[in-house]
Formats: sequence, C-alpha cells, structure tokens
Amino acid sequence: MNIGCVVILVCALLVGTSLGTKAGQQPKPPCRPGFSQNFYTVIVSRDVLRGQSILKDTTLSSERVRFEDCQHNREVGFVSSDPNFSVRPDGLVYAEQEVANLSEPVQFMVTARGLHDPHIWETTVKLALAGHPPSIPLTQVGIEEMLSRAWDSQPRVIKFPRKHQRTSSANGLRRQKRDWVIPPINVPENSRGPFPQMLVRIRSDQDEDIGIRYSITGAGADQPPSDVYNIDPVHGKMYVTRPLDREERASYHLRAHAVDMNGNQVENPIDLYIYVIDMNDNRPEFQNQVYNGSVAEGSKPGSSVMQVTANDSDDYTTANGMVRYRILSQTPHSPIPNMFTINSETGDIVTVAAGLDREKVSQYTIIVQATDMEGNLNFGLSNTATALISITDINDNPPELTVRTFSGEVPENKVNVVVTNLTVVDRDQPHSPNWNAVYRIVSGDPSGHFTIRTNPITNEGMVTVVKPVDFEMNRAFMLTVVVSNQAHLASGIQSSLQSTAGVTISVQDVNEPPVFPVNPKLIRFEEGVPAGTTLTVFAAQDPDHFVRQTVRYSKLSDPANWLKINKTNGQISTMALLDRESVYVKNNVYEATFLAFDNGKSGSPQASGTGTLQIYLIDVNDNAPVLMPRDAQVCERARPSSRVNITASDADADPNVGPFVFELPSFPTSVRRNWTVSRLSGNYAQMRLRIPYLEAGVYDIPVIVSDSGNPPLSNRSVIRIKVCPCDENGDCTTTGAVAAAGLGTGAIIAILICIIILLSMVLLFVVWMKRREKERQAKPLLIDPEDDVRDNILKYDEEGGGEEDQDYDLSQLQQPESLDHIINKPTGVRRVDERPVIAESQYPVRPSLPHPGDIGDFINDGLRAADNDPTAPPYDSLLVFDYEGSGSTAGSVSSLNSTSSGDQDYDYLNDWGPRFKKLADLYGGGDDD
Repeated sequence: MNIGCVVILVCALLVGTSLGTKAGQQPKPPCRPGFSQNFYTVIVSRDVLRGQSILKDTTLSSERVRFEDCQHNREVGFVSSDPNFSVRPDGLVYAEQEVANLSEPVQFMVTARGLHDPHIWETTVKLALAGHPPSIPLTQVGIEEMLSRAWDSQPRVIKFPRKHQRTSSANGLRRQKRDWVIPPINVPENSRGPFPQMLVRIRSDQDEDIGIRYSITGAGADQPPSDVYNIDPVHGKMYVTRPLDREERASYHLRAHAVDMNGNQVENPIDLYIYVIDMNDNRPEFQNQVYNGSVAEGSKPGSSVMQVTANDSDDYTTANGMVRYRILSQTPHSPIPNMFTINSETGDIVTVAAGLDREKVSQYTIIVQATDMEGNLNFGLSNTATALISITDINDNPPELTVRTFSGEVPENKVNVVVTNLTVVDRDQPHSPNWNAVYRIVSGDPSGHFTIRTNPITNEGMVTVVKPVDFEMNRAFMLTVVVSNQAHLASGIQSSLQSTAGVTISVQDVNEPPVFPVNPKLIRFEEGVPAGTTLTVFAAQDPDHFVRQTVRYSKLSDPANWLKINKTNGQISTMALLDRESVYVKNNVYEATFLAFDNGKSGSPQASGTGTLQIYLIDVNDNAPVLMPRDAQVCERARPSSRVNITASDADADPNVGPFVFELPSFPTSVRRNWTVSRLSGNYAQMRLRIPYLEAGVYDIPVIVSDSGNPPLSNRSVIRIKVCPCDENGDCTTTGAVAAAGLGTGAIIAILICIIILLSMVLLFVVWMKRREKERQAKPLLIDPEDDVRDNILKYDEEGGGEEDQDYDLSQLQQPESLDHIINKPTGVRRVDERPVIAESQYPVRPSLPHPGDIGDFINDGLRAADNDPTAPPYDSLLVFDYEGSGSTAGSVSSLNSTSSGDQDYDYLNDWGPRFKKLADLYGGGDDD
C-alpha cells in the first residue's frame, strides 16, 4: 500500500471539513441526479413482524431511499439485488415476498435506472431489526475510518458466514444463523499502483479441512467491464487490476464463491460491495466560455445582471465537487473597479454600486473564476470564463436643438416643399425610441399650413408645407417648435430648455394665374335660343393685387361649337341653336371650358387658369313622337291573339311627352273600316282587325300619334302589317307567308311555269348530248387504224433495272481464252440476258373502230400485259456478247455511199398520207431547187 497517498487523501478530506465548518452552514451544491447517500441503514420496527415472519408487500420502515431527480420529469425504476426486498418509486423499502425472519441484518444493492435514460445509479441498503448495533454512517469520520481500513498495511480478511446448529425444544427443527453483514469495500480512484493491488482476502473456515477454490462474479469480474477485479482461487486474495475512475463507475457489486475441488459449493455466496472513493481530479467546467448579460443604466445596487454556471464531475457531496465563484477582474474600471459582485455559491452576478451610464461605458468585461474544494485556492482546481455585460439604454438624455432660431423661405401656392431642416442632438442609443425625435408646432400656424416630419436616418426635423400659403395674405410665419422623444423621459429626468426653438418662414411672391370666382358656373336657358344670344359674362380675377395685369380669355373646350367668348371681358354668346336632345348634352347640361391668362410679370411667364361653364337647357316641345315597331304580322281572320302592340316615344322631356294620343286617319276610309286602335297606357296602344276576315297581303296602315306638349305635336307614322293565313296555333303558314309577302295566285302560277320550262330545256340538252355521242361512235376514223398511233404503246430508252441489277461478273467483259463454257452450257439453265424460249404472252387486241373513251382502257391493259410478260425486253441491264474472233467473212461496208449515180423518185411519199407530206416536200422537190 502507498501510505503517502492515504495521508494526502485524509488531509484533503480534513481540510474540506474544516472549511465547511468555518462557513457555518452546509453549501447548497448544484443539482445532480442520483441517490442522496451511498449507504442507507433502515431500522425495521418489530411491529411489522407477524410472529417471526414479514408478510408480502409489507412496508418495513418510514425511512426512505431518496433519489434526486433534477428534471422532475424523469421516470426512474428501482431494482434490488435481493429477491426478498425492493424499493417502491416513493423510496419506501418493502418485502417483495414473505420473509421467514429478519433476526440478522440484511444488506443488498439498489440500482436506479431511467426508463428512457442509459445512466444507472447504485446505492447500498442495510436492513436491521430494532435492537441490532448500527453500522458506521458515511460521515466524514466514517469515510476516514473506511479509508484507514482500505489502506491498512495488513488487508482485512473476509470470512464466509459460520453455520450454527440450533435445536428447537418443540419440534427439533434446525435453522441457520447468518454472520454479521459484510461492510462495503472502499477503493480510491486514480491509484498509481503497483497493480494488481490486493484489496481483501476471502476465506472459508473449512479451508483447513478440505481444499477450497475461490471465485468472484458480477460486473467488473466476469461481466462488463471485465477483469477489473480478480481473485486468487487458492488463497482467496482479491485484487484490483487497474486504476479506477469514479466518474465512469462509482460502485461495483460482486459475489464471492467457495467450492471444493470437485466444484461443489461449500459456502453460500457472499455479496461484496465496492465503492470508488472520489479524488479531486476534475476541474469545474463552465457551460459557456462566454456569457452575455445586460443591465439598464442607472440601475440601483443589487440589481440582477446574469448567472454563470460551472459543473464539476467530482462527487458533489464532498468538497471535491463543491464549486465556488469569484470575480477576478473588471474592464473598464469606470466609475469604480468593483461595479459588480457574484454570489459564490449560485454564480448570480449583481450590481454592487450605482453610477452605470451607457453614454460613458456601454459594456463591461468580467473574468469569473470557479474553484472546487469549496473555493480553497490552495487545494482546489479552478477554471475561468468571460462575462460580457451590456449596459442598456434608458431615456435619460432629452433631445436638444442645435440653435434657438431656424429660418427658411417657400414660394406661395406650393405644397410638399421642405422649408428648412431642424437639427437635434440626443446622446441616447441611436435609432431607438429613446433617440427618435418627435417635433410639434405649438404656435404660429393656426391654419395648419406646415408640419414637421422626422428624417429616420439623421433624426432631423423637416418643416414641410402641407397647405398652400398666399403671399397676398401672409408674407411671413413665426413658428414655435418643441422636440421630444418617442419614449418618455426616465423618472427624474427633466426636459431641456434647448428642446424649444423658433422657426421664421418667408413667403415668396410668384405670378399666380387668374381665378374664376365661381367655378364651375351654372346658368339656365331654354333650348333653341337663336345664334348671337348673350348667355352670361364669365370673368376671372387676378390674385396678384400688388401688380396690375390684363386678363384675356379664349375658348378651351366646346364640344358642339355652340359658344364664343369675348377676349377682353369674358362675355359668352351663342353661335348656333342650343339643342337639349344633342349627344353633347348629358343630363340636360352642356359643359364648355374657357381659359383666362394674364400678360405675366416682369421676368415671369404668363399664367393661365381654366373655368367651366355649365348650361342647363330647359326643354321645349320641339320633337314629335314616333311609333314602334314599323312592321307587324296578323292573321287574316280576327282572333283574340291577332293584335299588334305599338309603342310611342318622344325625344323631349316632361311635360312634352306622354300620355300620347293614338288615332287612325279618316282617309283612306278602308283604314278605319278594317282596323281599330286603342290605347293601353300613356305610351302604349294596340291595333287589331275590326272585321272578321281580311284578305292576305301587305297593308300600310297610317297612325296619328300626338304628345302632351303645349301646344302638342303630332306625327303620322305608317306601320306595314302583313296579313296571312294562320294555323291552329295562330302562326302564319308557309303559303300564307308567301301570299302575305305580296305574291298573288297568278304570280305563283307564272313562277311554276318558268320552273317547268327550265327543267324541260335541261332534259332536252341531255338527250341531245347522248345522241351526238352515239353518232360520233358510229363514224369511222379518217385514217387507217394501223396508222393510228393513239392506241399504240411506244417504249423509249429501255436502260435496265437500276442499281440492284449492277451486281454482275466483270469477267464476262474480258476476252475469253476458249468458248467451251458457252458451247457446253447445260440445258435448262437460262441466262438473264437472253430472251426466254417460252410462249409469248397474249396482248389485248384493239378493236377495228375503237371508241375514244376506250383508248385509255386499252393502253392500261397493254401496260399491265407488258409488265407481266417475261419475254418482253429488257432482260437485264448487262448484255454479254460472245467473242466473234479477229476477222470476219463479210465484206467491207465502206463501199456503201449515200450518193447514187441515178436520180430516185420520191413522189410516192405523197401517197402515204399527211404524215409523210413534209418528207415528200424535202426529197421530191429537186427540180424546183
């Protein structure tokens, strides 16, 4: 054993304990999930016994095994290594099945495992009936004692429980009595060895009598992580094989076994609980390397800023995992070096002094140190992080105008013109509600000619004209302006005197156009006033009172060209009759536009203004009514439905329109005798037959309609009515419609006769054409049929079969050395360049007197026969000739001469017909040459 390591560990624990005592109270460590203790002793009251037994599901004690769940939503299940006892979710220990007795203490391990979490946590629970000596609790003294045991130079020996025999006086039954519960084995982490390092020795009392073999099982021995512990099977010495890390695994549960040489169990297995003692081997780790926080400027001392958190992987129940915080430095040191403090246990940073001013210091940088061992700088491990504290702005600086008086000028009659810019200074955060300026005009503009808009970029106030100003009424304005922020000033901050300023605005005079006092101007006149009538005087006024100018007038718009205006005084008169019914009149009003312009000031162009004159035309009765429709249709026999509805309309207006009066003229007398008209309403009337029957035809019926004007106007309108025979439904029949169109019986008969004559002529022409065709077929041809070439098939330029026939043997074109292959050609084999020796095909025979229409059929039949005739040339495009030799027995033909010694008579060519006439003229006329 390394005694030096033991001494250092004990000293570190004692120092941590003394530091905790000086603090006066136990620190509140950061929350970490797990059991609150590594070892629980649960005292079982004898009241739970039923005789000597404990019934199933009996709660053994009110003491709880406490598990800390920092998330408060973790589902954790407990698993016991003893099948007789277990732990409920609320931490109470209960009997999972009936237990015969609890005369001796029972020790087992409880494992906590999250249902959706791979982490596991372990603790040891010892059950003892009331009256048994308690085990040493895991206080600081207990830890020291365990350390002393663990690092004692002579490792302790763990013996298997002794078996005692007891005989009951009543029934002679035997029972076993178990030995004292074996306390856990404590092993410090990060031991330097040498390894393997002996922990304890396991032995059985029977090893003196028989040979014993020892073994251990469980996680760390034969289960993952394997080979952490092993045991000498002969001497029972148990070793740890490598350094342990509590942060990887805090405890191990092993079972020791003893068997004889034959493998038979000689002792009941015993449970070994090994706890890894924590060493301070982990520095505190901040969750973030840089923390960002903020606090408002002007905050009072004690205002919360932010919180920093550091975690230590060491055991938080010991000083190794107890972290303390402190501030190492603050930058800048304004106004004092210690503007902030930190809670050493929780890491909360708060202000400790007043005087935070964003306009002076906008951000502080603080270096925070976290140290374990409860902040002991001599023994603890430390780490640092950076906290950036931003000072947020409050509206503690009112806006101030740069000058007390601003000035500007603006032309009259202009709008949306920026007169001047008001500059302001505000030291608060730019482009925030504490900085954005709001301008108000408090006096000097009762009519609301101006407004002040804020430039969002520069924060300047733009004095803008929103209502035209008139130089002749106001030559200057004196405004009082106040500026403030969008956000209210902070509590205790007063407005500045420089938040108010005056603005002087001068108005510039410009040449204004003439203005019509009444625009538009409405006058009333009756339509039909004669040309040259004066309607009104439409005069304009010049607003420039300080400069005398002459106003002239002209016509700008006159759609009907009815009006004219006097150029000097604006008098308007008519040039034509005013007609209310004109298309240029809308809702009885006629509009015309006129232009008035001055002669301009010195250096200024002319200015012009427009005025609209509206003439309301009063209606007079100058339009006679008209009737609709112009055409109608009735049945020749009077029926209730055989009526004509007529409508009267008048272009005039009330009271010169309806109700209308409808009547039939007295001449011709047949109108009133055959027809009658009756008024249905003011604008409608109905016409029908007065007599039961009227002959079909077209009748022009005059109707006189009068309006209600004073005096009334009348109009004689003619309605063309078609009278026709009708069917049972009251509709005109086809014959009746024709008759009603004005065609009498004689006209219809004449039309039918003309149609018959036309058809007869067509029939005679067809018969004549048929007869002529027969005569032409019976008439013989003028020439001999043998000389007629119209039905002969003439073939020209027979060149062969095309490219597909060009696959031939070129050796046939060469001079052969012998003719044996030609002479000895086998029979039955035909060459494609020879005419086949077979019967020739029969071609169609031409009739002696063919009909002209049959010539085409004859030619087509001949072509089909030639195409299907294998004896017809060409036989092939390649013609092969036999070799004839170098000489010829025939005489020379060079003696033949085209000239003859005697004259030849070619007059017989004249007897061959007209086709040889030209040849006869060429050769027969030698004497004439």
